[in-house]
Amino acid sequence: MRNLLPQPPATLLPADEEMRSSLAALAEAERVDDDGAVAAVAARFPASSAAWAALAGRALRSGQPVAAYAYARTGYHRGLDQLRRSGWKGQGPVPWSHEPNRGFLRSLLLLSRAADAIGEADEAARCAQFLRDCDPDAPTGG
Repeated sequence: MRNLLPQPPATLLPADEEMRSSLAALAEAERVDDDGAVAAVAARFPASSAAWAALAGRALRSGQPVAAYAYARTGYHRGLDQLRRSGWKGQGPVPWSHEPNRGFLRSLLLLSRAADAIGEADEAARCAQFLRDCDPDAPTGG
């Protein structure tokens, strides 16, 4: 059966100067591969989902799934706040192709992985489905 209701328009987070600054600082911290520098970016730009996702990814890679869960959940909620301010009503596409959306989507992916790592299978499945609903073509590799 085909859905006859129109799909909501894609939500595109704004690429403001703070977002650009946080991504530039995060890229430098990741380049030098310094956990403290990544944490400093999150402290300097606490609204940056990308910074929280970077912390979550590092925690998962170092065998700290509880910390990863907390970081990813923070990035996820910061992203939800930004999506709602941008007009998102809880449904509709959030495309990976739009770079400012990637911090939220990566946080969602890592939240799913961290939930799975701590045995919270229902949460892991919900987050994985939410990611597919946002953008079925979003990368699931990291």
